[in-house]
Amino acid sequence: MNIPVFDLKRQYKKISSELLPVLEEVMARGQFILGENVELLEKELADYCGTKYAVGVASGTDALLLSLEALGIGEGDEVITTPFTFFATSEIISLLKAKPVFVDIDPKTFNIDPNKIEDAITPKTKAVIPVHLFGQMAEMDDIEYLAEKYNLYVIEDACQAIGAEYKGKRAGNIGNTGCFSFFPTKNLGAYGDGGLITTNDEKLYEKIKLLRVHGSRKKYYHELIGHNSRLDEIQAAILRIKLKYLDHWIERRIEIAKIYSEGLRDLDIIVPEVKPYVKHVFHQYVIRTKNRDELQEYLANKGIGTAIYYPLPLHLQECYKDLGYRSGDFPEAEKASKEVIALPMWPELTNEEVEYIIESIREFFIN
Repeated sequence: MNIPVFDLKRQYKKISSELLPVLEEVMARGQFILGENVELLEKELADYCGTKYAVGVASGTDALLLSLEALGIGEGDEVITTPFTFFATSEIISLLKAKPVFVDIDPKTFNIDPNKIEDAITPKTKAVIPVHLFGQMAEMDDIEYLAEKYNLYVIEDACQAIGAEYKGKRAGNIGNTGCFSFFPTKNLGAYGDGGLITTNDEKLYEKIKLLRVHGSRKKYYHELIGHNSRLDEIQAAILRIKLKYLDHWIERRIEIAKIYSEGLRDLDIIVPEVKPYVKHVFHQYVIRTKNRDELQEYLANKGIGTAIYYPLPLHLQECYKDLGYRSGDFPEAEKASKEVIALPMWPELTNEEVEYIIESIREFFIN
């Protein structure tokens, strides 16, 4: 049996009859930038996330970048975030000549540990970027409390967590902004790059709309120095079709995760812990084991694809040498990077395939 860590082809086959006519309609209309589908998708996703506003942008990275820029984050400012995430989370801080300040993670959820944030706050701290890693939201009550206490902005990195919930609120509806990625492998994925920013702040919304199109409200007249960061019409049309299936796909991910956890719980493995007050959407199903590298090789020989998110924490990346962090500074993130492995997780996986993966893992640990 050959099971990749992710497969987009099965999903496309199921919905191609809906996608192709819509794409033909966009092509025939001849408007490809900021058209009708972008506007409708923004309204639909604002409604889905429970926010007043949404702005389509070119990528999840740009969603983070424009959020910080719209909030006035710049040179000399500090922004607190996690070292255990995709590079874009800290990259955008650095691009604005601000300083990323890392805080260790909760080993059970892989999200930033809110109990360690306060010690990292200085007079230069302007914002916190919690990452809802792998599809489970960070402890937003604690983070919001600290943000209010110290007058900090909160930018939710929800790029892996569309549809996730924390105490009844959806990702993107708690911080000053919520940032989403439509990278093809995301739970709601485009057929190329794409992103979205949600907010309940009208002034912030208007500023982000300016920033995404060269700081211009009227063509050739520029109020701000902005960017070329627009979600294109074709991707918006695709995403509108996919959005109708998103909750169904999430429920299937949750079902697969339950099968995995039940089948693996008695092994020398740590399965994902799901807090009782959250809805985990399982962008990834990530287990921990001290035998990670050997397990990955064994599964590869069985035809099972896996991935490691993430093999080197951000504070130890070459480009951040100047920040002065050393190995041992964030022990939980460093330990996780040596133990985590993501199993195949996509809605079109069959129960037979999931059981084969479980059986293969059990063989590795029991034999």
